[in-house]
Amino acid sequence: MSKYLVFGHKNPDTDAIGSAIAMSYYLERLGYEAEPVALGTPNDETQFALDTFNIEAPRVIRTASNEVEHVALVDHNEPQQSVDDIEAVEVDFVVDHHRISGFETAQPLYYRCEPIGCTASVLYKMFQEKGIDIPTSIAGMMLSAVISDTLLFKSPTATKEDQNIAIELAKLAQVDLETYGLELLKSGTNLTDKSDLDILSSDSKNFNMAGYNVRIGQVNTVGFDEVLERKEAILNTMRAEAKAADLDLFILLVTDILDSDSIALVIGEQSRAVEGAFDQVISQDQLTLPGVVSRKKQVIPQLTEAFEVLI
Repeated sequence: MSKYLVFGHKNPDTDAIGSAIAMSYYLERLGYEAEPVALGTPNDETQFALDTFNIEAPRVIRTASNEVEHVALVDHNEPQQSVDDIEAVEVDFVVDHHRISGFETAQPLYYRCEPIGCTASVLYKMFQEKGIDIPTSIAGMMLSAVISDTLLFKSPTATKEDQNIAIELAKLAQVDLETYGLELLKSGTNLTDKSDLDILSSDSKNFNMAGYNVRIGQVNTVGFDEVLERKEAILNTMRAEAKAADLDLFILLVTDILDSDSIALVIGEQSRAVEGAFDQVISQDQLTLPGVVSRKKQVIPQLTEAFEVLI
């Protein structure tokens, strides 16, 4: 039986890594050989969760076809977010909670995608359906993923189902949901020791929107002062990254996890699409986005529609 590599998207967040760990265990319980890997090193928040639940970070890979013929994807499906040689391997499993875009296979596969707050929530349901017990450490990583992706249920992507699942996972992980949740979210907000490039790349994803190459990064903070003090340096790094990657648009969403508001730093020739999406004029490469915390639900759909209007 072929071995599976299981991984989330590039620049992995807590859901990408936590769900890879959980999905690998799930496949092993079904009789497959599987290994969780990552398409980047854990960010501070994810490392906090890994340390808390005494789990070793998955090893980082750039390509998969040199190791295996078959893979399982979690927390993504878009090829530009996946392993560099995704076209050279067979995707047999996808578990996700995002839009489906640019994804196709030559053979049937298991595809599970639900419009809820977190891939780990979908995986919890899969464990329940198969009657597979979730170990304490893996439950902790799945819980961390739910907390992270829903911003402790403050995000509009959060559902009652996510909250109920988190309550059950917290019992299995033997932690207090609210206490641990705030500790986890705050662990990822310290930007002092991070370079401008670290801030931009810790949670960024590439999207194809009406043929345009768009990158949207997101960073969580407590207040905006630190980012604004570094604004010009961050913008210069964004310009350099956009040129190197041939981006038409680069957005950094800076989200205050306590006030549930964001600002966006914007550069690129197609910045007018951002103005159309949010009905605002960009001033000094910046927008204010009250109440916006979710890239998936409050930025990507609006921006996609704005690009379609442009063409």
